[in-house]
Amino acid sequence: MPSSNNVRSRARERNSVLSRPEFISLNQPLRGGGSGGGGGGGGPSESRGGAKRPGQIKHQISQPSEEPADSGSKDKDKKEPSKMPEEDCMMLNPSFKGIAKNSLLAIDICLSKRMGVCAYTSSSWGGCRSMVSLLALTGHGITWVIGTILCLTRSNTLAGQEVLVNLLLALIIDVLTVAGLQRLVKRRGPWEMMPSFMDCVAMDIYSFPAAHASRAAMVSKFLLSHLVLAVPLRILLVLWALLVGMSRVLLGKHHLTDMVCGFALGMLHFSLMETVWLSSSTCQTIISISTLSWSPFF
Repeated sequence: MPSSNNVRSRARERNSVLSRPEFISLNQPLRGGGSGGGGGGGGPSESRGGAKRPGQIKHQISQPSEEPADSGSKDKDKKEPSKMPEEDCMMLNPSFKGIAKNSLLAIDICLSKRMGVCAYTSSSWGGCRSMVSLLALTGHGITWVIGTILCLTRSNTLAGQEVLVNLLLALIIDVLTVAGLQRLVKRRGPWEMMPSFMDCVAMDIYSFPAAHASRAAMVSKFLLSHLVLAVPLRILLVLWALLVGMSRVLLGKHHLTDMVCGFALGMLHFSLMETVWLSSSTCQTIISISTLSWSPFF
């Protein structure tokens, strides 16, 4: 009678997973390769599943399972660069906020290009370009800084000097703030044109925000608050500020939104200057230091 061990081993072989048809290839030897002294004559005996050790069978099972995993990881690495980035997905499926923003920007650019009637001499209003440029020059930062310094040297009253020193400080703050914002945003104008020499000196290179509009709004509000002017002059001052801001749009230098934000920034500069208003004694000290005639040094 067969021993109990042989019976048990045969039962394990029948119940083994490797005896299934889909796993029969795991029991077959590799072609062209017999190992050791068995040679080519041991083919029939080697094709049987019981002639192999369990360790060898496990090793053969693990090798085919590892190769598909490696190939799968390689395929994933190859497919990952072809995936669409999130930015492209957002462009294909933009949100309502993105659609509204792009629509407003498109309308702004379209209207600004239509209003740039003095951008070139060949434009529809090209004959008025020199006059519009002269109007824009009255709101230039260099013009106002030099004019304020000349008026300060000719002023003999303490009240006048106080107003002029604070105006000069407000102009410097306006030039530096607008230049910093333009460098930060770096928005180009509606028309591709190089900035002039005066614009480069005043650091008015980019489009947003409009420096002339900011300066005109701040200066007009400043003069209306600290000078006693007749009603016609007050109306002319407000009209001048609006025309200076509009002139840069007509010349194709700024967008409409640049002009509006420039006006708002100019009002903000005026409010800031009113908060840090320099007293008459402080203004006299600044004038004495600037003219090198401060009495405590002598």
